[in-house]
Amino acid sequence: MNQEKKIPDCPVEMTLQLIGDKWKVLIIRDLLTGTKRFSELMRSVSGITQKVLTSHLRNMEADGLLTRKVYPEVPPKVEYTLTETGYSLKPILDSMVAWGTNYKNHLD
Repeated sequence: MNQEKKIPDCPVEMTLQLIGDKWKVLIIRDLLTGTKRFSELMRSVSGITQKVLTSHLRNMEADGLLTRKVYPEVPPKVEYTLTETGYSLKPILDSMVAWGTNYKNHLD
């Protein structure tokens, strides 16, 4: 994990520090189905800019949530894969899906 970040006492705050940004949750959502290239993430996370995606991927790699593999090709091929720690967030996202579905159904 990134050493310059202060580790909060509260576990909820710790979780939010790692995935509290909407873009990070959507990146994790897309990587839960498997390894993705940068261009695939750009297409699937609609509305994100290349600069923001790059920044979040770097931060998530530094935090141990994903790995980045660069292939020595021209143009460079880069793939991102969730680590075991990143994949352990699946139950949280599953709960978010269930809650969001229930909320949407309640609105109808």
